[in-house]
Amino acid sequence: MAQLELGTEVCYVKGVGLAWARKLAELGIETVEDLLLHFPFRFDLRRQAQPIASLAGAGTSATVAGEVTALKENRFGRKPFFQIELEDETGSVPVKWFGGGYLRDKIKMGTQLAISGKPSVYREQVQFVNPQFQIIYDPEGTNLDRDELMPVYPAGKQLTSRMISSVIKRVLGEAERLIPRWFDAEYLERRGMMSRPAAVAAMHKPEEKDHWAQARRRIAYDECLVMQLGIALMRMRQISRPAHALANSELIDQRIRARFPFKLTDAQDRAIADITADIARDRPMNRLLQGDVGSGKTVVALYAALLAIARGKQAAIMAPTEILATQHYNKIRDYLAGSRVRIALLVGRQKPAERKEILDSLADGQIDIVVGTHALISEGVKFSDLALVVVDEQHRFGVTQRTTIRGKGFAPHYLVMTATPIPRTLALTVFGDLDVSVIDALPPGRGKTETLCVPHKAMGDVLDRVREELDAGRQAYFIYPLVNPSPELELTAAEDAYHDLADGPLKDYEISLIHGQMKPADKNSAMDRFRTGEVQALIASVVVEVGMDVPAASVMVITHAERFGLAQLHQLRGRVGRGSDDAVCILVASPKTPEAKRRLKVLVDTNDGFKVAEEDLRIRGPGEIFGTRQHGLPELKVADLIEDFELLRLARRDAFAIVADDPGLNAPHHQQLRREVIKAYAGKLNLLAGA
Repeated sequence: MAQLELGTEVCYVKGVGLAWARKLAELGIETVEDLLLHFPFRFDLRRQAQPIASLAGAGTSATVAGEVTALKENRFGRKPFFQIELEDETGSVPVKWFGGGYLRDKIKMGTQLAISGKPSVYREQVQFVNPQFQIIYDPEGTNLDRDELMPVYPAGKQLTSRMISSVIKRVLGEAERLIPRWFDAEYLERRGMMSRPAAVAAMHKPEEKDHWAQARRRIAYDECLVMQLGIALMRMRQISRPAHALANSELIDQRIRARFPFKLTDAQDRAIADITADIARDRPMNRLLQGDVGSGKTVVALYAALLAIARGKQAAIMAPTEILATQHYNKIRDYLAGSRVRIALLVGRQKPAERKEILDSLADGQIDIVVGTHALISEGVKFSDLALVVVDEQHRFGVTQRTTIRGKGFAPHYLVMTATPIPRTLALTVFGDLDVSVIDALPPGRGKTETLCVPHKAMGDVLDRVREELDAGRQAYFIYPLVNPSPELELTAAEDAYHDLADGPLKDYEISLIHGQMKPADKNSAMDRFRTGEVQALIASVVVEVGMDVPAASVMVITHAERFGLAQLHQLRGRVGRGSDDAVCILVASPKTPEAKRRLKVLVDTNDGFKVAEEDLRIRGPGEIFGTRQHGLPELKVADLIEDFELLRLARRDAFAIVADDPGLNAPHHQQLRREVIKAYAGKLNLLAGA
């Protein structure tokens, strides 16, 4: 038989064959390398096997091994069970599994088994009840003479963990020969790490728990390093292109600031200093601007856009929804009233003639600032001299869209804005190619927002509070998780709530409805009427999560709040308290799970967006918040971005140092890293020339 290699298909592993290979493929295991990198998620301790005759009755855990010599099954009794007789050369012992009918296709007469558990005594006979078991597929290759940590693998319907373990054992002895070494001994010694072949072997068969922890640290480091190498290469590629250097001056600064009817905060000034320093260089800026809801990010972005225009260039501002794009456009138009700056709004709902006129003006340089949605990255959008791209709520755009908008001009400077505070971990991964500025203070004169959580039975008191606010000349939001009633979900829908409130508790007030299924013109009309104060209460779905800026809105009622995510609730809460009056956000909820209670408690306890984001990351994990696939990043199988933060930082430092020294990963000692990056990113980001 030919020698195994990493790329050898699993069907050629001894004892596997085509039938098992098909089952392994369902778990993503197609090659010997896939087998070696299919790691267990936990270990069970199996004691060394002892003779059956030496079992002394109830006591500590024990392991025995032998052959199945009798089978019995009771399927229909009050307590269905599956029972066997296990026999070795010294005696036999009955073994019973209650509810063990699933074993009838696994355990047959003559099957070799190892049984681990605490023996008990029933009618003066020693027995095992519901023990762990291991089918011994390879008696000669199975050593039961010592205590052993037994790996438990991610398995499937047709393949158990033990079946997978038996296959992996057949190739594990080849790990030292097959697994490539990424680094020399000196590199590993400085970081206190074992070799990769030794780490892979120890992940499957550790000598003890500390040995496994060392192996896991090495594999997690490797995953983080490959991810960060991709980010470092992306960063290197971005800054290697020439960009327009947009120098600021005292006169330009004065003219821009004169456009704002207020003094900028110190936090805004710090962000502007970061941005102006970046865009004064002849390489593209790549900066993330973080700021909680209402912190004034749009003003900072407009400052940067006006600096580009002062230098004869164009700027584009892209938002995730038409509502938010329209709001940005209206706000910018108000700030620039009476100026010579030419602005336009480009969204999907525009008529062909209007769209063509805007596109022609963009291409001819007759528009200075264009605000739009993803329509800005559609085909046919050309700029005369684009120098700055601003993208709001970046997490709603993937890497592909980021690259497309960047490709619209000659290496434009790039500014990302987000009101979703980014935990440190995600700042190094999803946004790892960007520098970071934080606006960590709200403009002065803002009221405080209190958050309350009440049960549904308190809705009468909630409505009393809302009417008090409306009678005082302020406005209110009512938020619902559904637009229309659902037969499957016992939740209040926005449509129903609107009619109930209009005909009942709020019949003396002007109220309106807005949700995502409405026509754009109807949504805009509802928003405009609420913004101007004509409407006092807005009944809405989560369409108002971003894009609504109504300073007079002082109360928000979120019904079925337990159905919303933590970050989403924080975003919604940010729609009130934008004026000088104090505000209240009332979460009407009936949380059933500990996780739901924990989410709501976080909102009640803090308004700090960064604390909210960190807790959201702990509860949901990074994969659900920022799916790595959406962002073109490789999947992490071992590393935990929360628990392994310091390891991630180490990997980031190493990756950026490697790329700074060898931007193409062309050095002989970097060839394995080059192969790993190409494989992990699968060509998604085109990171390496000729890859």
